[in-house]
Amino acid sequence: MSVDGELISSIQQGLMVLLGAGDGDSEKDAEFLMRKVCSMRIFSDEQGKMNLSVRDVGGGILLISQFTLYGEAKKGNRPSFIRAMEPVRAKELYEYAASLIEKEGIPVGMGVFGADMKIDMLCDGPVTILLDTDEK
Repeated sequence: MSVDGELISSIQQGLMVLLGAGDGDSEKDAEFLMRKVCSMRIFSDEQGKMNLSVRDVGGGILLISQFTLYGEAKKGNRPSFIRAMEPVRAKELYEYAASLIEKEGIPVGMGVFGADMKIDMLCDGPVTILLDTDEK
């Protein structure tokens, strides 16, 4: 991941997590999500079955703040981001989420909150899983 042409963060094997914070999200929500992300068995074992976690494969997590996940485009052609958390609080929650991953002993790479980032990704799969604390 780069900002202004400078590489700021990278991982080899692991997960790219796009984290959107919405109004009403809390530290408790971050704790639930990061526990789930660190423990989900979504990497293939020797038999090719999704049975290993990012920790099991010695991978890292690239954590990217992504308020556009809260974009609503039901009306009109321009998305509204009114449900996204205000930036100061969202940055705090993003940094808290990163600290939770680190406490799990998993290397974490971070983006620059609010920056225009360029992300290069090579997917094995790809596998995309949506986790939402509103649904827990």
